[in-house]
Amino acid sequence: MCTLLVSDIPGDEPALVASGPTIGSPFGPDEAGAVVARHGLELPAAARERLADNVPPTPAELGARCHHTVLCSAMQSLEAAAAAARAAGLAPLLLGDGLEGEARAMGTVHGGIAHSVRRWHQPVAPPAVLLSGGEATVTLGDAGGRGGRNTEFLLALAIALDGAAGIHALAADTDGIDGSEDNAGAVIGPDTLARARALGIDPHDALARHDAYGFFEALGDLVDTGPTGTNVNDFRALVIE
Repeated sequence: MCTLLVSDIPGDEPALVASGPTIGSPFGPDEAGAVVARHGLELPAAARERLADNVPPTPAELGARCHHTVLCSAMQSLEAAAAAARAAGLAPLLLGDGLEGEARAMGTVHGGIAHSVRRWHQPVAPPAVLLSGGEATVTLGDAGGRGGRNTEFLLALAIALDGAAGIHALAADTDGIDGSEDNAGAVIGPDTLARARALGIDPHDALARHDAYGFFEALGDLVDTGPTGTNVNDFRALVIE
């Protein structure tokens, strides 16, 4: 058996990509049963019977007859972007392919790095591009505006940059759908906050309401690719002139 993988999993662990149905599992019924008990899951009868059979993990000898190849991954997408950046005269800095956490916090951190590049030429000298992948999280709480993790990341990033000259950014989901909306992501530039305020939009209020989609829709700065037919997780690029 040969499995061809398109990975949206940080680290590209084959048993985790699409739940690894053709990859030998190191986990047995005890681990599965613990998960079921911990979350109080109601399983179909067939699944309960399978767990009760206590079938051991996939035998090691099966690995000799099963092979897999990662066709594309987040790191490959970042390396391709880095090559394009070098060709355009930009110094690429890859921050990692598995960045996770709250989208707004990640936006603030990326903004801090961009400020350091612009002011102090550290950790890379401009003109440069900061590249990162992974999957951020948006915790809604009681506020439920429209937007995905990439647009929320960008809104927090725009606030952190506060109109800094010569810095532009794009963040998008490589499958073409940012969360549950119809856009892949959005773009920002030095004039993003000023243009929003000219329209009477408060960036801080939009972020508090998790309404990044509405924010960028009003500015005409959403990125709409449609479904791309692939998925190597989120892609973020910050260009510092």
